[in-house]
Amino acid sequence: MSRIGRMPIQVPAGVELKMEGQTLTVKGPKGTVTRTLHDGIALNIEGNIIHVTRPNDEPQWRALHGLSRTLVNNMVTGVTTGFKKELEINGVGYRAAKEGKKLVLNLGYSHNITFEDTATLTIEVPAPNKVIVNGIDKQEVGQLAANIRGTRPPEPYKGKGVKYVDEVIRRKEGKTGKSGK
Repeated sequence: MSRIGRMPIQVPAGVELKMEGQTLTVKGPKGTVTRTLHDGIALNIEGNIIHVTRPNDEPQWRALHGLSRTLVNNMVTGVTTGFKKELEINGVGYRAAKEGKKLVLNLGYSHNITFEDTATLTIEVPAPNKVIVNGIDKQEVGQLAANIRGTRPPEPYKGKGVKYVDEVIRRKEGKTGKSGK
């Protein structure tokens, strides 16, 4: 058995689960998330505990077992507490600003780069060099944060660019002067 797949999922109070065929809908205080699970994966909902089961021990089902359990757990976590990714901007003149529902990034290009809030994602700018992406779908939060980081990834010489708050940039030594001849 998969060690992750066999762990039960605790459903907190205030969260509704609805299973129609292979489509699971989770509704909670922060919103609603829907996902279609693979055909062979089954969910057993008993009160406030969910068990994920697989049909047999073939490698493909073993992999899908742990994946499906993690996806369902992320759905439950997302509608109760939500997910958050924090980004930091380093560099002279590099900054972020929020204009209505748009994030405007000034990263040294000849133009500004904009990202918009969606129905499930919100972007906060607590300081000109900090951006926080919040949402109920872990995959969407991570993808938007990766897209923002991808506009100007951190470079290894001076560390300028957009990076995750917990990311460590491996720094390189620059050129040294002529070695004299």
